[in-house]
Amino acid sequence: MPLPFPRLLGAVLVLSVAGCAAGDTDGGDGPPASVAGSSDGHGAVAGAAEVSEPPLGLTTVDPSGTVTHLDLLDESTTEIGTVGAPSAMTTDGRYLFVQTDAGVEVVDSGRWTWDHVDHFHYYRAEPREVGAVSGDGPATIATTNSSTTSGTGVYFAGSGEAVLLDTAALSAGDLVERFRLGTAPHDGMVVPVGSFALVTAAGADGTAGTVRGFTADGDPTGLEEPCTAASGTITTRVGAVVGCADGALLASVVDDELTVERIPYPAGTTAAPATAFANREGRPTVAALAGPEGADGVWLLDTRERSWTLLPAPGPLVAVSAVDDEDEHVVALATDGRVLVMDGNDGTLLAATEPLVAASLDAGLTPTLATDQQRTYLSGPVEQQLHEIDVADDARVARSFTTDTEPLFTASTGR
Repeated sequence: MPLPFPRLLGAVLVLSVAGCAAGDTDGGDGPPASVAGSSDGHGAVAGAAEVSEPPLGLTTVDPSGTVTHLDLLDESTTEIGTVGAPSAMTTDGRYLFVQTDAGVEVVDSGRWTWDHVDHFHYYRAEPREVGAVSGDGPATIATTNSSTTSGTGVYFAGSGEAVLLDTAALSAGDLVERFRLGTAPHDGMVVPVGSFALVTAAGADGTAGTVRGFTADGDPTGLEEPCTAASGTITTRVGAVVGCADGALLASVVDDELTVERIPYPAGTTAAPATAFANREGRPTVAALAGPEGADGVWLLDTRERSWTLLPAPGPLVAVSAVDDEDEHVVALATDGRVLVMDGNDGTLLAATEPLVAASLDAGLTPTLATDQQRTYLSGPVEQQLHEIDVADDARVARSFTTDTEPLFTASTGR
């Protein structure tokens, strides 16, 4: 299921920056071209202004479909527009993919960061509603780390339609489908990998059992890999991850060829497999719950080292994300509404907030938990609150914002 995220909007800072602006680099492996995208234009698009710092914000969608942006730099709030009544939302840090009766409606927050490996470029543009991708049934959306190149995958479980959107066209305000393939309906995925994509295929039991390679034009590459009960995907600096019952597949493009590596779970493990992944965008390590509420612990997958680590969970959890910073922090949301900070080496609980979103959880809603290098953001739909938490400072709540309406879905944008 896509994670809910708040809407983004905000004033446009018209500040041009000449050359390459330095940013937080974290070190680590640079992404292959298939993951980072082309260097042409450094992520710039017509009509966008390059700015000197990340244009951070929180974009929310309320139950009526109103999209609002909170600018985290000047704390201003702006209404972007309206989509249909939302049932789910996914984000890549720029676009909001909102599921409504119309299919998947796409909103461009107009804020993004382009990763140049050793530094970053930051942009602002006017936000806009791009359009809707039609399809039946719940949709699974898979994105990359680039909001101006490669593709975005949309799979409709009801109709079995596998769609690859042209992300470069999205950045210009156009909704272009590179391909739309018919498959046997199942809980599937279309996972973009550079100029290729992986598409799941249903097995005999009706669940995703294999992944198949396609070009961006929808032509089969001949690649086919077993992936029993395929569920969950995320793109890191190393490649695109697809979760399987026995581990994960790591896909990348090497010498213009789509390649897939298998990363099996440690021998002898009895923990439940990872079915959804989260991290600080682009970083090599990702986190996932092992079993409902993390009953079997927390999985960490290091895509650089091709290795899994199982940490003990400090209690029942709703969500977990790998910060992947120098201190190897892992952030989690507990079922009682607290944000927990864990040591990614051994699972030790380092800090915790007070219960911030207990009412939302009691109402059956799933607050958004999003991380970046400096802060973690948490949405409280019922509480009508957005919280900024300093993970490195004993989980201190640095800022809290009250929203005019219920932030049913929230996106952390501009990263």
